[in-house]
Formats: sequence, structure tokens, C-alpha cells
Amino acid sequence: MVTTLVILGVASLFFVKGWLRSDVVALCSLAALLLCGILTPEEALAGFSSTVVIMMVALFVVGGAVFQTGLAKMMSSRLMKLAGGSELGLYLLVMLVTGLIGAFVSNTGTVALMLPIVVSLATSAGVNPARLLMPLAFASSMGGMMTLIGTPPNLVIADALEHAGYERLTFFSFTPVGIICLLVGIVALYPLVRLFLSGRQDEGGSGRRRHKSLRELVEEYGLDRDLWLLKITDGSPAAGHAVPELDVQRRYGLTVLEVRRVRGGLKSALLGKDVYQEIALSQTRLQPGDLLYVSGRAGQVRSFATAMRLEVVADADSPKDGQKADSAGMGFYKIGVAELLLMPTSRLQNCTVRDSRFREKYRVNVLGVQHKQEYRLEGLADVKLHAGDRILVQGSWEHIARLTEEQGEWVVLGQPLEEAARVTLDYKAPVAALIMLAMVVCMMFDSIPVAPVTAAIVAALLMVLTGCLRNVEAAYKTINWESIMLIAAMLPMSKALEKTGASEWVSSHLVSGLGDLGPLWLLAGIYFTTSLLTLFISNTATAVLLAPIALSAAQQVGASPLPFLFAVTIAASMCFASPFSTPPNALVMPAGGYRFSDYVKVGLPLQVVMGVAMVLLLPLLFPF
Repeated sequence: MVTTLVILGVASLFFVKGWLRSDVVALCSLAALLLCGILTPEEALAGFSSTVVIMMVALFVVGGAVFQTGLAKMMSSRLMKLAGGSELGLYLLVMLVTGLIGAFVSNTGTVALMLPIVVSLATSAGVNPARLLMPLAFASSMGGMMTLIGTPPNLVIADALEHAGYERLTFFSFTPVGIICLLVGIVALYPLVRLFLSGRQDEGGSGRRRHKSLRELVEEYGLDRDLWLLKITDGSPAAGHAVPELDVQRRYGLTVLEVRRVRGGLKSALLGKDVYQEIALSQTRLQPGDLLYVSGRAGQVRSFATAMRLEVVADADSPKDGQKADSAGMGFYKIGVAELLLMPTSRLQNCTVRDSRFREKYRVNVLGVQHKQEYRLEGLADVKLHAGDRILVQGSWEHIARLTEEQGEWVVLGQPLEEAARVTLDYKAPVAALIMLAMVVCMMFDSIPVAPVTAAIVAALLMVLTGCLRNVEAAYKTINWESIMLIAAMLPMSKALEKTGASEWVSSHLVSGLGDLGPLWLLAGIYFTTSLLTLFISNTATAVLLAPIALSAAQQVGASPLPFLFAVTIAASMCFASPFSTPPNALVMPAGGYRFSDYVKVGLPLQVVMGVAMVLLLPLLFPF
């Protein structure tokens, strides 16, 4: 028992001081429990197969898909209107909406649902996400107190009461307590966030060089000023031909930026709409219904459209809504643009764009050249390249990424693969919304025979299979492995505390010493003992351990067990001072860029305030 407490104490010290990464500290403590023989290998590794850990992995993937499809941005823009754009309005909105959802959905599922939305909301409002993500995690726990199914400790105390012969708690017996918890939390948390998280800077902020976005490149080179959208008609001579065969650049002086086709058929019906994109150099044969994004002057575009019997869907001049072509219409789903800086050592110096053979060698198009602040978009084939020139190229993301291998020729400005990851697959947003909604419904209703972890796993798989994420690699990149290792390695600590008798020894001695001081002091002792233990073992395990002790203590002093059992479930659920005490706290840790000390600074005072308020209010709601 002493060895276990020493290991726990040393780990806690390292967590608070931040001397090592939190996941490394957790793994070291796990290794210490193994080496000391306190846990068997099976017991020590049980955390890695825990449903909580598996659910967190799946929910990271679901959250990543919600981001990738732009669904988070769509939902956040609607919430932004309700908040009025103020930080206080955003804070209140996040707390209230999260608390309401948390009453019916597990707190882990609630955070997974809201996390991408809140990050997008904060970004749109110019607010650091760290100011809203910790309140998000805490609000999910507060909302869970509103209903019987909101959090597992509620079910634990309901079962304890029923087995002791008392009347079973109903679904909404917890609602008054949950509302009070949420209100106390809203009032107490806001000044703590303002005080301790106000100076936090976004990682990778001003100190890191900012690269131009895709839209900024399009606007800088003026591709959006003369952008036209043309459609291949049934009788068009272009149908059946590849773009290079039409010789559009030489004959009409135009640049075909993109060929887009929306796939249909059985695959589309099963997996949702899919967008097929190619650049002009592709040998893909044009089909009726294909869309061409073309850059050029009006007269030349109209000559091309007339000769090839193409329909002008949107042009560069029309001011009518839905009829004006602009850069927002260009999609970078599978193709993109990047800027190259020509090096003095490049063999392309004094070569023309035609002689550079970008298309043949690198499978990319040259869309524009910047030479001494002068932008050239027309007659590019004969433009000579010089050291220091910037070249705007277009191609598939894979081909653009390969350009980084030619370091002696040029420097690729920006990170192509990172830019590709930022492009939203907005045409998949409805599919992502349906998958996420189905997952939440399965988590909400016990009548649906699907476990929450199963719902999360299936939702994550569907996000990949339906194309809401670019590929499996993109899905893996959404997972924050530091958080996963932290939770998985710390979960066995609760087993060690129970196995060595440390939990029971601490709780029984603290509670028994306060019995003679009166029911209020006993209630306070039970509450803060539960609150202390929840910092180190799961809230469910703590509730299971303390519920019979609280019930027995109430019976010994002749008081109603309700306030004591409610003290157990509230204290077990309202644990904010540690990132690994509840899954929601761990889920927001990477996105908010939090350290362990941030939870102590913000969460510990809130935990104490919540405890004092509940100890004073519970006897009023449930008299002794």
C-alpha cells in the first residue's frame, strides 16, 4: 500500500511540475507498478483495452471528419449568430448547450460532438480556443448530473439505494442538482478562465512563419478575376477528347484550371456524393456534364465556348447571384496549387516555361509567374524564368508534394500536405452529419441495443469508408496519441489502489473521524474524500467504493442517505483538477494546448467552490 501511494505521489509531482510529458510520466508510473509486483502484466495492460480508451480513439476520428468536411464551421457559424460574437456570449452559449446535451449523452460523446464545433467557433470569433475548451469539458460533466443516465456514478447511487430498500431514483430526480451544478459552474468558472488562461498564446502563433493560404494564392495571382465556368453539353465536339488534345492555350489563349465531374451511380448512393477532379494535363476523356474552370479574357472564352458548343454556367462579369464565377467555386479536394521559389542553382534559369517541361516531368501545370512584383498569367509558354522568380503551379496534392524533392532547383513555399489537410471536403458534410447524428442517437437511448463504444467505432469507420476523411492515414493523424497513452496508462492505477487496500483505508479513516461532529461535517467529509480519490481513480470506481460507506455512515447517524449519496455522485463527477480524472478533460487537452498545471490552476478552485456550494445546498434539497 505504501509503495503504491509513493508511486502515485511521485507521478502527481511530475504531472504538476511538467518536468516530463504527461504520457511519459503515466507510462513510468505504470512500469513502476509492474516492477514492484503490485500489478500483473494483464492488470497493467488492461487500460489499453478499456472501452473508454477505444471510444476516445474512435471519437478523435469522428471529430476529425467533422472538421475535414466543414461541418464544424457550418454549425459554428449558426451558433455565432446566437452569441453575438462576444466572448462572454460564446462562453455562456458553450456552457449551456454542452450542459443540455450532456444531460442525455455521455460526457465523452458530448465533448466529441462539440469539440470541433467550439474550435471552429472560437477561430471564427478570434478567440483563443483554450478559453472555451476547458469550460466545454467541465460543462459536459455538470450537464451529466441532470439525468439518471447522464453519468455512471448516478446509476451507481441509484442502484445502492434500491438494494438498501429505499425508493429508486427516477430519470429526472437529478435535474435540480444538475441545474445548480451548471449555474454554480458558469458563475465560478468564468473569472478563473479570464485570470489563468487569458495570457495563453496559440501554439505556432506569431513566432512561426505564416504561409499563404490557397485562397490567398489564387487572389494574389488574379486567377479569380477572369474565372469562367463552362459545361460540356451533349453535342459538344469536346466530348470524348482530353483537354491537351483541344490545344486551348495555343488556339484561344486560355488556361483550363480544373475539370470537375460529380460521380453518381450505386457508389454515390451508398457513400454519398463524390467529386472527381483532374488538371488540364490529364488524359481523362471529357464527358457531357463535365465542368471546366477556365481563366481568360471574355472574348477568348466566348470564342472557345461557341466553337466547342459549351454552356457558360458562370462568368467573370455577371453580378447576379449564382452566376458570377469566383475563386470560392474552385475546389482543392484532390488537386491544389503551390508556389515555388526558383533557386540561383536551378538549371531552369533563362529557360522558358515551355522548355521547363513541368507538365511532362512533374505532372503539374504552370498557372502564373511572378517576376519582380510583376505577375504573368498569359502567354506563359514563352515566359523566361530567372532566379528569385515565384512560380504558381497546379496539380494533384501527391505530385505537388514530390516537388519538395528537387531542393537544388526550387523551394516549395508552404507545406503542400498540410495545406491539403486543411481543405474541407464540404460536399461530404451531409454524410458526416448523418453519421454523427446516428452515433449520438445510439448513445442517447438505452432502448437501442448498441453500446456507446460500438456506436463510436462504427461511426469512425463510416467516416473513413464514405470519404469524409481523405484516407486512412488522415484518420490516424486525427488521433492524439499523447492523450490516449495518458488515459490508458493511468487507468490501472485505480486497480492498484483498490488491490492494495489504499482506497478503502483512506476513505474509511477520513469518514469515521467526522461522524461525531454532526451530519453536515460528515457530509463534507464524504464529499471531499470522494473528490480527492477521483483525482487518482475513475469516477465510477470512486462512486462504487464510497457509495456503501456513505450509506452506512448516514444510517449510523440516523440521517437520510439521499444527501450523502448525492454528495458521492456529485464529487465523483465534478473532478476538474486533473486531465486524466475524466475522459472529457483528456479529450480537450491537446486541442487547447493545456498543461497539467492549467487544470490545477483553473480546475482545483472550481472543484473547491463546487464542493462548498453542494455541501451547503444538498441538505436544503434533501433534508437530513
